[in-house]
Amino acid sequence: MKILSVVGARPQFVKLAPVADACRGRGVEHIIVHTGQHYDPMLSDVFFADLHIPDPDVHLDVGSAGHGAQTGAILARMDEVLLEHRPDWVLVYGDTNSTLAGALSAVKLHLPVAHLEAGLRSFNRAMPEEHNRVLTDHAADLLLAPTQVAMDHLANEGLAARSTLVGDVMVDVLMKVRSELTDPEAVLADLGLERGSFSIATIHRAENTDDPLRLAGIIQGLQQIDHPVVLLAHPRLRDRAQAQALELEGGALTVRDPLPYPALIGAVDAARGVVTDSGGLQKEAFALRTPCTTVRSETEWVETVELGWNVLIDPRTGTAGQIACAASRPHPTATDATPYGDGHAATAVLDALLDGADMVV
Repeated sequence: MKILSVVGARPQFVKLAPVADACRGRGVEHIIVHTGQHYDPMLSDVFFADLHIPDPDVHLDVGSAGHGAQTGAILARMDEVLLEHRPDWVLVYGDTNSTLAGALSAVKLHLPVAHLEAGLRSFNRAMPEEHNRVLTDHAADLLLAPTQVAMDHLANEGLAARSTLVGDVMVDVLMKVRSELTDPEAVLADLGLERGSFSIATIHRAENTDDPLRLAGIIQGLQQIDHPVVLLAHPRLRDRAQAQALELEGGALTVRDPLPYPALIGAVDAARGVVTDSGGLQKEAFALRTPCTTVRSETEWVETVELGWNVLIDPRTGTAGQIACAASRPHPTATDATPYGDGHAATAVLDALLDGADMVV
């Protein structure tokens, strides 16, 4: 069997790692297509090295652009790649422009499509990611859901027959990376902080960075937290802050470049909290049992909120003080819940793809 994976952004590289490893272990031919959606080395190439992912077989080099232009550029270049390789499955990951473009190209060429991380819903149609994931789910032939909540969403949309629960491959990666950290204290030494004394923050979503008043309020909130906060500044954030003449440093807040994935996991594991608008980091924080404050009006990972480990602050109505208060809250009640699986999701993904290898589109 031949599987062709389409990836282009940091969360997808993380999800790709256990799938690539499972393909190697089971002798499955695996073609990796990197769209180039994220072109910063800290958001792209370094993940392949740090997570021991084989070099991409194809690089589309689309680079940064608006949603329509970027999706169209990927779609235009994918047809030739798919016609050359003719995979048994086109595997798309998550909710990016690369996901939607890869799925559309495969559908038009009558190639079977599997969507990893299917069924997630924020129910916020202002998010480009929500459009991407809904459209991809309804186009795909096989829906690989990470949670029971995701399975329920798919059933409610009439997609139950195409859906299977596999767990979350990001938990596979996290557990492996955490177990392989040879010197976790090195991360703390690099940050100049003590275990449990600081929070890690990431802010990158367009709805937060592109609105000057909203971004200023978020930064003010981070600066008002009652302990040190390390902001890992995504290129989008730096660009928007500069354009808005907004000073990121100040108060509790210091700014660093994004960390390599293993160092990020080490930092989150050692932190007293996380403040983010990232979907993946919410879940990683929960898996590491680090309290999270999410600067969004909703989350796809509702289990983190229901279990008391994540608090949502709506950036449209929340104040800087609410962000600071939430990030300074006491530690939540301990839980043994594992809503995202046991670290063997990639095995379940390969099982589902192999079982469906003869699917007729």
